[in-house]
Amino acid sequence: MRASPLIGVAELAAALDEPDPARRPTVLDVRWDLARGPRPDLYAAAHLPDAVFVDLDTALAGPVGDGRRGRHPLPDTDIFLEAMRAAGVSRRPVVVYDDAGGTIAARAWWLLRHHGHEDVAVLDGGLPAWTAAGLATETGPPTPPVARSQPGDFTGAPGRMPTLDANAAAALAEDPAGVLLDARQGERYRGESEPIDPRAGHIPGARHRSTRDNLDADGRFLGAAALTRAFAALGATPQASVGAYCGSGVTAAHEVLALELAGVRAALYPGSWSEWSSDPDRPVQTGDHAGPIQG
Repeated sequence: MRASPLIGVAELAAALDEPDPARRPTVLDVRWDLARGPRPDLYAAAHLPDAVFVDLDTALAGPVGDGRRGRHPLPDTDIFLEAMRAAGVSRRPVVVYDDAGGTIAARAWWLLRHHGHEDVAVLDGGLPAWTAAGLATETGPPTPPVARSQPGDFTGAPGRMPTLDANAAAALAEDPAGVLLDARQGERYRGESEPIDPRAGHIPGARHRSTRDNLDADGRFLGAAALTRAFAALGATPQASVGAYCGSGVTAAHEVLALELAGVRAALYPGSWSEWSSDPDRPVQTGDHAGPIQG
């Protein structure tokens, strides 16, 4: 198992200079944004050498059903594994990156770990950190020839990372020995704004820790000591039962990664607020942690 879920630009640059192609990491570009979805256009304009573009909506998420599974449900295993092999993923190291502080790349990291890959890392700072270091990029549309000529052979099965369903998330939030963290922005957690999902607010009893708070001004993760202190202040310690959710289950993986840097094993609620808020039988809390509960 890789010692850290992060890799820095200098370490990655050295790995990509490895003379033996079979020992170089597979690099995945997973850029996506809420307004436009997957961004192959950004990939075409500039991407890391030999990186392969991966579409979050088709490879890292399954189709939306009746709304109860959330906006980005976990992908079917066969579809995910096929997409990873098409991208060149094998058992050799994998590095994933985005341009959003790792908030999208963490989803690919989590899924690969969930399916048993033991050497996968998020590029700390993503493409902005790479270009800020003066390192070269490439242009051209997906998919690079290396992925077509060297398909991966990764196989695996889900179950290596803990998950929560809605009932388990509710129970964790109410458990005195547990902590359920809401990774969305503060105004959405408090119910002041909800631009996407059916209802505003948060799961009753959930505590707030935005993914933005896990990053410094340059979009890199805070150090382990700072993260440990911040999560401990919320009760998220190695001794506690901890879970995380967000809007659709994507950026909550970033919270899980940050918690891992702090030495805390956390479960992911894949359905997240998009699933919870679409169920009228689920109660909603607004305001801060002790705010009122709505039926």
